[in-house]
Formats: sequence, C-alpha cells, structure tokens
Amino acid sequence: MAPAFVDRRDAGRRVAEQLADLGGRAGDVVVLGLPRGGVPVAAEVAGALGAPLDVLVVGKVGVPGHEELALAAVADDGTVALNPGVIASTGMGEDDVDELARRHTAALVRRAADLRDGRPPVPLEGRVVVVVDDGMATGASMRVALEVVRGRRPRAVVAAVPVASAEAAAAVAATADRLVCVLTPPAFRAVGPWYGDFTQVTDDEVRDLLRSSVQGTDDA
Repeated sequence: MAPAFVDRRDAGRRVAEQLADLGGRAGDVVVLGLPRGGVPVAAEVAGALGAPLDVLVVGKVGVPGHEELALAAVADDGTVALNPGVIASTGMGEDDVDELARRHTAALVRRAADLRDGRPPVPLEGRVVVVVDDGMATGASMRVALEVVRGRRPRAVVAAVPVASAEAAAAVAATADRLVCVLTPPAFRAVGPWYGDFTQVTDDEVRDLLRSSVQGTDDA
C-alpha cells in the first residue's frame, strides 16, 4: 500500500484544505505546532490560512527506569496533567512526582525559548487556536496541549492532524471544539508508515520555520 502522504509538508497541505473556512481572518487565527514533527505540518497550515505560527512544547514524565510509562504530561507554561493510575501502580509519593514534573517543566520552558530564538509566545486570548501534530497514536500529547491552550483563554480550540488512530481521534474530539483529521485508518499501528518521508525533524528546521513565519507576517 502506497503511503497516504508524501511528507509532512504534503500532509500539512491536506490538513489545510479542511481548514479553508478559517482563511482570511487576519489576526483571529493562530496555528501552533507540536515540536518537532508537528511544526512542518503546522507551517503549511499557517501559510495557507495567513496565520501566525508558534510552537507549544509538551512532554511526558516517565516512571524512573521505565520511562515509557507516563506518570504525567507537562507543558512549557507549567501545566501538569497527572496520570493517577500509573502513579498508584508505582507507589511513588506526591512529592516525588511533583519534583519530577518540576524538572521536566523547567527543561520544556528552556526548550520553547530556544526554539523561538527568545521571541515571546504568540498571544492566544480571544483567538481561534489550531493545534497541529503530524499524527496521533494515543492522543496524549494533543490532549495536554489542548488543556494548556484552554488556560490561555482562546475563543475556540481546533485540533488538526493528518492521521490518527480511531481511539485517539475520539478522545481528542471530546476535548477540542473541532477536530480535523484527514485519515483514521482501521489498521493504524503507528504514524510513520503513513508517510513516504518521515525523516526526523531537527531543532534547526523548527527554528527556521518559525523564523520564516515571523518574517512573512512582518512583510504582510
């Protein structure tokens, strides 16, 4: 079976087609990409909509020694979403979990500032915010991202991805005001196989895309 998307830019254009109704609303729409893979997708969406592009950095707090198990998810503004079931199974105390979350949050704050080259985040209050990733297997990162965005008082929150599992799409749809997902294949196992080119995106690429977006907005 041929991949559904040539690469992330192609995927971004496909997503943008389903968001065409948001175009032409200068100053009303902001597009956020989840680094790193979501940013090239988001850049295509932002370009098509004539909207500013920014990043929202989220990450999981893994159980020490078993990092694949997420105790919590954190974001670059300090938001922490706990996973009580995993925490209970580890027997870790609240103070231990809080300390791990604080360390992860501090790292995300530094990372976000680095990706933006020190520029401040784009204001979200009162705007339609489109949160973009390159795909969703579980939707955990997207759900945390949406929770963070809600705290910044947007007018509406849209989750947008090229491909997702049916379970992830359902979970995110229950959280977002609107979900755009080009494909929810029944045989979904991972995001990568749906792309012809799923090369890892570098931090430098993310910085370049954000810088280009800022320059394009200034020129407009």
